[in-house]
Amino acid sequence: MPSIYTVTLNPALDKTVQVPNFAVDQVNRITWLRQDAGGKGINVSKVIAKLGGESTAIAVLAGQTGKWISDTLVENNIKVQAISVPGETRTNLKVVDTEGGTNTDINEPGPKVTDTVLDQALADVIAKTSVGDIVVLSGSLPRGAAADTYGRWTRALRDAGLKVYLDADGAALSAGLEQKPYFTKPNDHELSAMLGRELADVDAIAAAASEIVAGGINTVCVSMGGNGAVYATADEVWYAGPVKVQVGSTVGAGDSVVAALAFADAQGFSTEDALRLAMATGAANVMESGTQAAERSVVDSLIEKVQLTRLR
Repeated sequence: MPSIYTVTLNPALDKTVQVPNFAVDQVNRITWLRQDAGGKGINVSKVIAKLGGESTAIAVLAGQTGKWISDTLVENNIKVQAISVPGETRTNLKVVDTEGGTNTDINEPGPKVTDTVLDQALADVIAKTSVGDIVVLSGSLPRGAAADTYGRWTRALRDAGLKVYLDADGAALSAGLEQKPYFTKPNDHELSAMLGRELADVDAIAAAASEIVAGGINTVCVSMGGNGAVYATADEVWYAGPVKVQVGSTVGAGDSVVAALAFADAQGFSTEDALRLAMATGAANVMESGTQAAERSVVDSLIEKVQLTRLR
């Protein structure tokens, strides 16, 4: 069975607070707080663990905050491979207004990372992986990293026979896609910006996803927030409807989908079973507070509620 590795080059301690009626230029009082090891790749590893799978979380970690993240992951039976750098891993504040229904992110800058450090980390990943393993590259790039970092990582990992799952945005995503990862998960807004045209409905999104696949990427999953997702390969295109749940926090919902699809891929699931698991996992994690991962029992309770439509 393929092993799964997640790469988080700009992780964070995620501090989630609830502030009813949050307002700028005012004193705001926190009524609830939790802390989680965060960063998109780390979120993927946390979800895979809850699904019953294993992964190795590779992350740039610095200072006491980095140590806290590493210790927390190990306590949750997640293997950690730290890329050690000077400085301090950032803390990101997520303000949830329970009355106004808003989520506001206030993100710190992380430590500066040199291309020399990242090149060595890439070489270490290639040395420790085997052909057919899955490597998830996700999240923002750290300060100091070249804009084409995901492009260089994608090319090197792909050439080593690894399946690259890429989940980023902006220039980092574009650079990565140029090197043809195995899988990518843009949201509908990112895909629209990438192609320079409005994607007004499911049919337009499906056509755009198929366009990306035709360009040499094996699988494209386009998330549409509360409107479900489109999943495309060269052989099939599916629409997966949303599962309506009580929203606790939308942070990490997309990471949950990526985690479930990577887990399903490693397990050899069919497309339909993989999509049902992915949508149920995304919904289950939306029900949670902060970026904690939902229990597998909650995911399983939602699987039958996922509606799939084959578009092609």
